[in-house]
Amino acid sequence: MMSEAFNGVWVIENASSSWSDGNFPPDMRLKLWLTFRDGRLVYHSENDTDKSQPVRTLDYDTPLTGEVSPLRGSTRFDSVRVRQISEREFEILEMLGDDVIVAAYWRFSDDAKNLWRWGVGKSPEGRSRSYEELFIRQD
Repeated sequence: MMSEAFNGVWVIENASSSWSDGNFPPDMRLKLWLTFRDGRLVYHSENDTDKSQPVRTLDYDTPLTGEVSPLRGSTRFDSVRVRQISEREFEILEMLGDDVIVAAYWRFSDDAKNLWRWGVGKSPEGRSRSYEELFIRQD
């Protein structure tokens, strides 16, 4: 399967997602736009879970070879590294300088309708928690 099969809009499925600290928001609203082409990933996300805050976005365009690329939309991260591990698996490192803030593993289902993300993220206070998230393709 070519990674282009994963192009589309993905929405988090809250009932199947969790954080290790037990504080996963039951009303989480997170949407991803993924475009794989020419050995690159173009990523855009929007999180509007907290209605008292502006929509949080994250954007990057990076090769699938693990090279460092700039990341826009976050004060927590300034760069990203994406490495394709297998036909359906990817490693994503979101970094601030040379410090890894989020280390994620992505795996797409055989039919390219589900995306599982899991990993470890560090809060602005320096505390780490693991997470697992299921996304359902919307298009």
